[in-house]
Amino acid sequence: MSDNTSENGGNGAEKPVSPVPPKVTVAASSWEREVLEKLVFATLKEQKAARRWGIFFKAVTLLVVVVGLSAYLDISWTGTEETLGRHTALIEIDGAIESEGSGAASVVIPALNKAFSDSGSVAVVMHINSPGGSPVQAGMIVDEMVRLRKGYPAKPLYVVVDEICASGCYYIAAGADRIYVNKASIVGSIGVLMDGFGFTGIMEKVGVERRLLTAGENKGFMDPFSPLTEKHKQHAQTMLNEIHQQFIQVVRNGRGKRLKETPDMFSGLFWTGAKSIDMGLADAFGTVDSVARDVVKAEDIIDYTQHEGLPERVLKKFGAAMGAGAVKSAVDNVKPSLR
Repeated sequence: MSDNTSENGGNGAEKPVSPVPPKVTVAASSWEREVLEKLVFATLKEQKAARRWGIFFKAVTLLVVVVGLSAYLDISWTGTEETLGRHTALIEIDGAIESEGSGAASVVIPALNKAFSDSGSVAVVMHINSPGGSPVQAGMIVDEMVRLRKGYPAKPLYVVVDEICASGCYYIAAGADRIYVNKASIVGSIGVLMDGFGFTGIMEKVGVERRLLTAGENKGFMDPFSPLTEKHKQHAQTMLNEIHQQFIQVVRNGRGKRLKETPDMFSGLFWTGAKSIDMGLADAFGTVDSVARDVVKAEDIIDYTQHEGLPERVLKKFGAAMGAGAVKSAVDNVKPSLR
């Protein structure tokens, strides 16, 4: 009895023993939860960010495709042409007059037709900067200019020269109603050339033999590895003279009585813009803005230039045109050129 009384505090009742939770275990469990929560939230945040970026890149890709197709198909998003209002139509030619680029007939002619046919355009201004090029391309453009001027007699066609308007470029300019220049512009070079190289002397020195087989005695005409015969030289000169006379006639028809002919005018020389006005090759000083403002009286300018579409730029970037370019460079020097 005494032992039992002593152990229970002398009152005979047993005290319950409550278990104490280990603090270290609770702390560890709380830390683990926090880490897991942070990992889950971080994962969710990354997934949301990835979805947002995915949506963004898909939207950008779709926009690029839509813009590319619009440029390729010439789709307008600004409404019909009738909403453009009264304006001056602008067409840019920058660079050589060739079968490709801004000076190609296939590029310039559709732009001319669109500019003249627009009910809101009161005049067409061609802003040109070119050393010349193909007489064929220049001739096709001039023929269309003449046709459109007759078809739309109330809409004048003006040319504004930038840095240079020489040879084939002036061939085109002569088809306009008036030509405006800067006093320091280069104008003229009314002539035709056909240039190339001959390697026969070098071949003889190094012992290289040219083996050229042809069906037709003149098929090797202008071959750079064969001697130039007098017959071929005379034939080429006759052809150049004929094209030169065509050029001269276009200038005379276009400029009319304004032209003050001199012995050097059709010799291939060129002059400053200021001198070209004195000679009747140009009419006055002017820029695109000044012509639109002071001559046309329509300061709003709308560009009708047919720009290269996205598919063409992509193909060229990845070298799709390399083969054609190689062939073109091989034969360009044996074609008559207005430059």
